Amino acid sequence: MIFAEYIWLDGTQPTQSLRSKTRMVRCDAENPEPHDFPDWSFDGSSTSQADGSDSDCALAPVCVVKDPIRGGDSYFVLCEVFNADGSPHTTNMRAGLRAVLNAGALEQDPWIGFEQEYTLMKAGRPLGFPTEGYPGPQGPYYCGIGADRAFGRDTAETHARYCHEAGLLYYGLNAEVMPGQWEFQIGYRGDDRDDPSLLNAADHLWIARYNLHRIAEKAGLIASLENKPIKGDWNGAGMHTNFSTLQTRAEGGINAIREATERLSGRHDDHISVYGHGLADRLTGLHETCSISDFKVGSADRGASIRIPLGVELHGAGYFEDRRPGANADPYQVAARLAATVCEIDDTQTNLENAA
Repeated sequence: MIFAEYIWLDGTQPTQSLRSKTRMVRCDAENPEPHDFPDWSFDGSSTSQADGSDSDCALAPVCVVKDPIRGGDSYFVLCEVFNADGSPHTTNMRAGLRAVLNAGALEQDPWIGFEQEYTLMKAGRPLGFPTEGYPGPQGPYYCGIGADRAFGRDTAETHARYCHEAGLLYYGLNAEVMPGQWEFQIGYRGDDRDDPSLLNAADHLWIARYNLHRIAEKAGLIASLENKPIKGDWNGAGMHTNFSTLQTRAEGGINAIREATERLSGRHDDHISVYGHGLADRLTGLHETCSISDFKVGSADRGASIRIPLGVELHGAGYFEDRRPGANADPYQVAARLAATVCEIDDTQTNLENAA
């Protein structure tokens, strides 16, 4: 018998939260897969997903990785939420991503990577902020070294190790522009054994977020995904998203990237609607952002909505970076919206029309 930590997304609005509970499972597989774990259920009336009179919601395992917190023969079991009749629950945004892929996006072999920023908070203020007033202005903290610049490194490093031990597509980490703010990346790492497909990368990001919250919990900290945890002349927190398809990665793919950005320009509002709560507080046109009301494409421009990296311009193929998603955005919804727009999927073939 082994420990299995079942993880799912609840019905909290405007931003879903992670929930989990534990059970013992008989599992003899050396490298278990989702089908090796039984379906389960939970009280949806306590997670804003059902009424008390009909409260059972179903958990269906979809992604299994090692549990680095318990260690040993223990696993995280990420699940989708379903209704009693077997239909996807309205809070199940992974089902919406599956629908987009099955409607034709999968044929273009899309890849995705996420740059997840977060802020470590204690007593309502970021680490590195004094009890009253403010620290020195931004400048020395980004990729900074030293106890007066890098606040919370132990937590960020522990998170990196746990994600690696879990077998996630963990790419790297760095201290960010505001004190107490960090970033980690999930996605393709240059290893052909990696699977940077949309479902897998989004699954791994949710599990990485779960790891982060659990590690912060141990340290008595809050890992905030708010878009603008501190108002004023401080950087917000984003989830910059890198996206590519077979066409953009092929020789001459820069032309496919330019065509994709043209399609993105026409669906700007649709994307903003699912790119995170409180996004207007972050997308102001300042602090390395483009205004939420504008759409701009730039080469190596961190003040653009879509950035085409310099290396991609020089190589003539690769990926683009969507800098609009906020730190609290749902990677399933971001991935689904990007795939639908870039791969020209009709929203009526999916549930994206109602996703916002």
